[in-house]
Amino acid sequence: MRVDTSRSRDLAPPLAPQVVVLEGGFGGYEVERDVLRPFGANLVERSCRGDREMLHGAVQLADAVLVRECPLDRAAFESMERCRIVVRYGVALDTIDLAAASDCRVPVANVPEFGVDEVSNHALGLLLAVARRIPSRDRDVRAGRWNIARAEPMHRLAGGTLGLIGYGRIGAAFHRKAAALGFARTLVHDPVLAEAPAGTELAALGRLCLESDVISLHASLSGASRHLIGRSMIALMKPSAILLNTARGGLIDQAALVEALIEGRLFGAGLDVFEREPPGADNLLMSAPGVVMTDHTAWYSEQSVADLQRAAAEEIARVFGGLRPLNWVNPWPESGDAPG
Repeated sequence: MRVDTSRSRDLAPPLAPQVVVLEGGFGGYEVERDVLRPFGANLVERSCRGDREMLHGAVQLADAVLVRECPLDRAAFESMERCRIVVRYGVALDTIDLAAASDCRVPVANVPEFGVDEVSNHALGLLLAVARRIPSRDRDVRAGRWNIARAEPMHRLAGGTLGLIGYGRIGAAFHRKAAALGFARTLVHDPVLAEAPAGTELAALGRLCLESDVISLHASLSGASRHLIGRSMIALMKPSAILLNTARGGLIDQAALVEALIEGRLFGAGLDVFEREPPGADNLLMSAPGVVMTDHTAWYSEQSVADLQRAAAEEIARVFGGLRPLNWVNPWPESGDAPG
């Protein structure tokens, strides 16, 4: 169904639609340009470096905006004079004020299929690295130490309980891959689910933390889920439990996690995301035992980047072509089929 996606603004759009990439970082945008070439779009990258005035100026006359991590608040949406769509390069939307976007009648879309294979693989890699203490074994071998594995006890994964917090595409993919390790059961905590996915059991968060041997986070970050894993939940976990986070750093109370690791109340943690990124050399996680860290890179492969850029540009192409976005996340009540 074709719809009118033009914004009701006093200013008429230019002959060449302006597509602004905020805080890019992909190195090149030929993929997007190829997708948008039929519309004569002019694609430009704008680095605002946290300057709100620069950001507002960058998006003011944009017909479409592509954004990675740059926050878009109400003031940013109110500064948009003719934006017909904002597309998030990725899945998470915690940096975008969706209520403001709806109030300003700016449709927002994301790319929910992005990085499912990569992130689930990365979570599995972190699990094995922590469980088998691979980083410390590597360091010992390089330092000339040998046959001292029992100085750092390890535990078998087979027969244990896997706990999944959030069960979207990535959580489901991780569950499928981790099942090969022989977990006896899988507990899932996800308020969105009405019934348990095949091979799992729905559980309250406290029970999941109490009974699981491995806990992997795959939830989105919001005001309600910030520090979902705090002192009370960590206190319930087994001393032999492993905590994994490839979702959002704010889901975990980092100070509580550090305390538990230093005091030996948790076996270890595999973290790709942090409350503050980059975490900095003064971050206590750097010296906490049993921690494996990576640089928010779980999403990455050469193929995933190309897929992401193409899928994001295709959402803009749909709107420029008079169609609704495929992954429109903020439809307002009276919008019907039309985002504009």
